[in-house]
Amino acid sequence: MPHYLHLTKEKKFKKIIEPQPICVLTKRKNVYLHLCNSIMSQQLSVKVADVFQRRFLELYNNKTPTPLQIANTNFDTLRGIGLSNAKANYVINVCNFFIANKITDAQLYKMTNHEIIKYLTQIKGVGQWTVEMILMFTLGREDIFAIDDLGIQQAMCKLYNIDATNKKNMKEKMLHYSKKWSPYRTYACRYLWGWKDNVTKV
Repeated sequence: MPHYLHLTKEKKFKKIIEPQPICVLTKRKNVYLHLCNSIMSQQLSVKVADVFQRRFLELYNNKTPTPLQIANTNFDTLRGIGLSNAKANYVINVCNFFIANKITDAQLYKMTNHEIIKYLTQIKGVGQWTVEMILMFTLGREDIFAIDDLGIQQAMCKLYNIDATNKKNMKEKMLHYSKKWSPYRTYACRYLWGWKDNVTKV
């Protein structure tokens, strides 16, 4: 069954999906670069994140840099595009990890979601949320539920009238509702983000 038909079985969810374009997942190359971009984009608006990513690519003449090129980039140069000390270090950590372990895109595509999360969160500065974003937006995995994402939390609390003051109870209810969306939870998250950003009434 296509994801759209599965998710629109639920009346409340159907109302937030219908005004939106049908979501399509894309599989991308150069996972290390998307991981670096994800780190640089943390806690930033999409607009500001785009500026950082453009400045970053300009360091390499707008060509795709290799992990070695990024790892060899002068620390002050990375700081010079506006990255914090921590983010600059984390970007270098990612590239050094990919170099040391000789990681390829093909290798990651063969791994399960759980294996990838366990593997990449070994890198200092890479948490579960960051890897979940890579699974969703780079590897195109269909059944990822980003329970710790603030936007998802806000959207679900609004949609299902969940009390956000008790975090443990909130997450239990989020997991309860999200089970209905499996095996298409990535799509569900994308629709929730879209709905939250456009504030469509239910």
